[in-house]
Amino acid sequence: MTISADTIPVLGSIGELGKSYSAWLVDIWGVMHNGVRAFPAAVEATRRFREQDGIVVLLSNSPRPSEGLQRQLRSLGVTDQSFDATVSSGDLTRHELAKHQGARIFHLGPERDLPIFDRLDVTRVDAKDAELIVCTGLFDDETETPEDYEGLLHELADRKLTMLCANPDHLVERGHKLVYCAGALAQLYAEDGGEVIYAGKPYAPIYELAAEIIAERAGRKLSRSEILAIGDGIHTDMAGATGFGLDAVFVASGLHVGPGGEGLDDVRLAELFEGRKPPRAAMPALAW
Repeated sequence: MTISADTIPVLGSIGELGKSYSAWLVDIWGVMHNGVRAFPAAVEATRRFREQDGIVVLLSNSPRPSEGLQRQLRSLGVTDQSFDATVSSGDLTRHELAKHQGARIFHLGPERDLPIFDRLDVTRVDAKDAELIVCTGLFDDETETPEDYEGLLHELADRKLTMLCANPDHLVERGHKLVYCAGALAQLYAEDGGEVIYAGKPYAPIYELAAEIIAERAGRKLSRSEILAIGDGIHTDMAGATGFGLDAVFVASGLHVGPGGEGLDDVRLAELFEGRKPPRAAMPALAW
């Protein structure tokens, strides 16, 4: 398919298009905030949609369980009035870990992600004693890159340990800086022959859980044509929406274009969506 302005219109407002859906699944990092502060226009857009009886579920590849994720959202300025519920990769990882009671876990990731293990019957151990890996990210994503982990990942892969990847994202924006996530380490691990179980977008289980929560809020099961996915990740948000049969709106964060949507045009959209199902629309930023 040839991508053009008619194929993927670039919108300044989601109001008219967004109102034709009953629920939104909205990515968080890159759409609602940049890891440092909330985007006021996005917070206002989701609040306005809810005022018109729309349901907003924030869908994140964050390894934080929803309780901690919502605290973080409030601290960055994403208000409770702008969403009905959150679903995170951390929630799904905890669900998977509950199947491994008593397991010895090697946690590959920063200490801030330790709440993912709260009240679970698992024991955190050093890598040499582990029978399962939970990867939530790099130990220090401000200074390290995935290449720093090649030796460790190779040793773990040789032992045939399964890795639970609690954040399939490879990169996210933190302020105006790109930092690596657990997905980048999981990719190296898989390339080394290691088995990886991904908890999050673009994989179906996180969408199934979100659809269940939407049904609870709506009092009925919504058809997939009634749900709009909004996100900035081509390989996560857009691919996940396509795989689950949802319409999507692409928000052009610094992952794929310049700051503030700079460079969002037909040429760039054609490059990004070549060979892929195009979204309903693209936006430089989520706004009503």
